[in-house]
Amino acid sequence: MALLPFAGTAQEITMSDSTPSPTNMVDSLAILRKAPVWLKKYLNSLIAGNVDRSREKVIDLSFGISPSYTREASFGIGAMCTALYRVDRNDTLKLPSDIFACLNVSLNGFYVLTVTGNNLFPDNRSRLSYRADIYNKRLDFWGITSEECAHNPATKYDRRSIALELEYVYRLKHNFYAGAHILSNYTDAKNLWKKEYLLGERPHYYVTGLGLSLEIDSRNSLVTPTRGIHVAYTAMFYPKFLGNAPYFFNSHTFVANVYTGLWRGATAAFDLFGGFNSSKAPWTMREMLASDGRRMRGYYMGSYIDNSQIALQAELRQHIWRRLGVTAWIGGATIFSSLKDLKHKQITPQWLPNGGLGLRYEFKHNVNARIDFGIGRHTSGFVFAVGEAF
Repeated sequence: MALLPFAGTAQEITMSDSTPSPTNMVDSLAILRKAPVWLKKYLNSLIAGNVDRSREKVIDLSFGISPSYTREASFGIGAMCTALYRVDRNDTLKLPSDIFACLNVSLNGFYVLTVTGNNLFPDNRSRLSYRADIYNKRLDFWGITSEECAHNPATKYDRRSIALELEYVYRLKHNFYAGAHILSNYTDAKNLWKKEYLLGERPHYYVTGLGLSLEIDSRNSLVTPTRGIHVAYTAMFYPKFLGNAPYFFNSHTFVANVYTGLWRGATAAFDLFGGFNSSKAPWTMREMLASDGRRMRGYYMGSYIDNSQIALQAELRQHIWRRLGVTAWIGGATIFSSLKDLKHKQITPQWLPNGGLGLRYEFKHNVNARIDFGIGRHTSGFVFAVGEAF
């Protein structure tokens, strides 16, 4: 993601009567008085970008462009666009709907376009969440099982992928929700130097899955939660006739998050994740360590791949000043073939540690841009993203 202004917890800027309003602060600076009108308008929008104007505008939009760096992509240019809106600007919802779009293009041919969002309906009972990813990444590759990844020397390949995920969630009662899911994914391994690392599988697969979920959700924000819990179980099923995978397969995901206040400006956040794919899942749909920028931050994307993953992390989030904040986290994960492996004493899945520090900047109202530096076993790296990791 793009290297954006550092981020913080949600707080609106307060000004005294003698201080210029955030919406025209640039006009009061002598060095910028002769600047083009469009530049002044843009800089003012950044300064006042954390004020919720979704009831005043059809869509409250902000964007930024800057140099970027990731371990996988090296240096490049990143752009981010965030928007808040309300389906009905007279609704009684406390939170607006949101859209985030990020584009990153690097010097080594790496590009990523990600669009995510949550559309909150005025009935205050339902939402539509979505995510679309298109990318081409030149990556190191060690194999498609945890054993292979732990012993194989690295090779190279170009990983190309197009994925779309939709989730409709409806509140049945109080904080209890049920959801319906659809996911389509096409992934292709091009220019793979050692095709034997695929263990006989094809280099490309297209799959579509349908699923159901049950959730308990009392978070006070979907993007930057500071209070509440979120527990969710999702089961996905991938029929053969909805893709070109040779077998029917399924996956099961469990997530448990807890958020609680400590002292002034501080939030403790806890995350437990379990992802389990059936043995017939193609390699493109297996759990891949550090692939989403949310867990095991600092590990190289795809350094470990297998059917299943269990991960946990605890994070302290501290507001510092106005729109600035910091975080520190510690956690770990293990990648393995199946739960049956855990019953065999001779098979001991490797536990990988993780920890790090991060900076936060409230780019939009209750929406943080984040820069995290994560450390793991023989690895470290940066993550740039929108919204908290969990």
